Amino acid sequence: MHLEHLNLVVSDIPASLKFYQAAFPHWKIRTEGSGEWFGKARNWLHFGDDYQYISFNDDGEGVNRELTGHQVGLAHFGFVTNNIEAVIMRLTEAGFEIAKPGAENQYRKNIYYIDPAGYEIEFVEYLSDIPIERNSDN
Repeated sequence: MHLEHLNLVVSDIPASLKFYQAAFPHWKIRTEGSGEWFGKARNWLHFGDDYQYISFNDDGEGVNRELTGHQVGLAHFGFVTNNIEAVIMRLTEAGFEIAKPGAENQYRKNIYYIDPAGYEIEFVEYLSDIPIERNSDN
């Protein structure tokens, strides 16, 4: 079993898409359209590859949860990369800054970004194939 997609409600699909296109240059717009969600019109777009994608839905209201607070809700989601420096370079060139560095660890490198919709995304590069090392605290 694996995660197939995330469904994110955003206020601005093009702004969100710019972030994820920089992070995932090999992904493409799979499909898009419009519809209604519980009486409210919305546009949607699926961005990904043949196996995984992110669904963006516009007409979001309000702001995302306070990430430094303790409210119930999504804290962050993470993606594994085999080249974290390339991810940082692409996002920097697209105008996005690292929100916070990851913890120092001899078996992985990680960083966090806040996307245009206010979601926190972690990118991690593992430096070991041994699970106990990858998941260690040192």
